[in-house]
Amino acid sequence: MKCLAIADLFINHTMMEDGLRLLRASGIEVVVREWHHPSVEKLQEDNLRIEQEGAEAVALPDELLQGAEDAGILITQFAPVNAAVLQALPQLKYIGVLRGGTENVNDEIARARGIEILNTPGRNARSVAEFTVGMILAEMRNIARSHDALRDRFWRIDNPNQSAIPELGSKVVGLVGFGHIAQLVARFLEGFGCEIIFYDRYVSDHERYRRVDELDDLVRQADVVSLHARLTEETHHLINAHHFRLMKNSAIIVNTARSGLINEGDMIAALQAGDIMGAALDTFDDEPFPDDSAFYSLNNVTITPHIAGSTIDAFSHSPKLFSEILLNKLS
Repeated sequence: MKCLAIADLFINHTMMEDGLRLLRASGIEVVVREWHHPSVEKLQEDNLRIEQEGAEAVALPDELLQGAEDAGILITQFAPVNAAVLQALPQLKYIGVLRGGTENVNDEIARARGIEILNTPGRNARSVAEFTVGMILAEMRNIARSHDALRDRFWRIDNPNQSAIPELGSKVVGLVGFGHIAQLVARFLEGFGCEIIFYDRYVSDHERYRRVDELDDLVRQADVVSLHARLTEETHHLINAHHFRLMKNSAIIVNTARSGLINEGDMIAALQAGDIMGAALDTFDDEPFPDDSAFYSLNNVTITPHIAGSTIDAFSHSPKLFSEILLNKLS
């Protein structure tokens, strides 16, 4: 069987070649080509369009597909697998996506043709989990705000939580969604002496952490609410004004998952009113921010540009991890 793999600026040609050695060793012919962008920013722009609008939003250059008509496997990270790509690869049996989601695949057309779509679950789980812990500490202890002030030559000691800056130890951390990332976060936070509770309709119990039956109960109890659910129609705006009214005034909310899990307008209103202490956010409805974004004027947020999962380790390990998944499927 022939495999076409499309590299990019994050999983480059060398990483892809190295990671797919297992496929070659098993007798699969692997051809690696690179989806070129002038900068990481331009690649991120295309990726964001695909995530928001679907696989048809961005065209893939024809030359990436030339001579690959007999490919039975297509492997990609960010490159779109849209109608044009599927038409150019009539022998395709498997599509491999080197990340947790498959937003860049037109799965309606692919599944109608009987093509199996495989993702790479957990490939950046540790990256996101570590980042989440960092965001919690940064917001609670004013690390980012203090750094930003000192860069402006201002010795800042007055912060939104100045009268009650907490320690993380003994605090209740409520995890919304309890998959691989959330469980890593829970494990890391145990070292700080946190009490971990979680809400997940699809996880019945856990031997070490307490399951909460109702989301309302979790947000009432938690000092930190951290989101780790998948974004679906069911979870869209899972957290909204109702939940911000239930949260402690001293609580913070953390989102390193998907922006749509939170009603962003409701959260901004709660932050502006001081209904909650703060937020630490890596995902937003509008990326990059428009010039008039309310986030620029909020004093009680730690904000980062959607970078939680972006580590060299997560990218470089993905092709090898997927090779193992595919070979297990083919065995």
